[in-house]
Amino acid sequence: MNKVTTIDEVKEKFIEGMTVMIGGFMGVGTAEKLVDAVVEKGVKDLTVICNDAATPGTGAGKLVRAKVIKKYITSHIGLNPELGKQMSDEEVEVELAPQGTLVERIRSGGFGLGGVLTPTGVGTEVEEGKQKITIEGKEYLVELPLKGDVALVKAYRCDKAGNVVFRKSARNFNPIIAMACDFVVVEAEHIDEIGEIDPDHVMLPGIFVDAIIQG
Repeated sequence: MNKVTTIDEVKEKFIEGMTVMIGGFMGVGTAEKLVDAVVEKGVKDLTVICNDAATPGTGAGKLVRAKVIKKYITSHIGLNPELGKQMSDEEVEVELAPQGTLVERIRSGGFGLGGVLTPTGVGTEVEEGKQKITIEGKEYLVELPLKGDVALVKAYRCDKAGNVVFRKSARNFNPIIAMACDFVVVEAEHIDEIGEIDPDHVMLPGIFVDAIIQG
């Protein structure tokens, strides 16, 4: 199956109020062309799930600058003062989670689990409003899974069936978000014919990918 498509066809999946997961770590490994397409489509009231908010005007920071976000779920926003200001002005709800907890919540969503137990945050503000469970005398927070409508994934290589290879640290959150969203679009630097990628090199199987664009 050839999953290569156009950016205009992908835009049809971007709708008001959707939950979008974006790969990247400080903008590294972020599908910039796809983020631009979300901005161009003009959809608003988005819930964005991303490791961070990149920097002003780059990566997920483009959505921050466009002021189309209702809620941002992330591990830190320190490199993007624009989101910090929007949070302070109560224009955007920001939910901060420890990075390890965030990725495990996304993984739980992708794996169909009911959540994850973690000691991280016990006894701090992180535990407010969350269920706690004691196992063998140790307290854990119950962190609920995260799922999304659309995942924006950045790849180094991808064959036409959607089998993906990531490049070095640009891998980061990309394979995890692909497992936790209903529609997954990959922006690939290189698009190969089916069979050209060694199966041992595949980091995300094509079964998780719905569409591919050149990026």
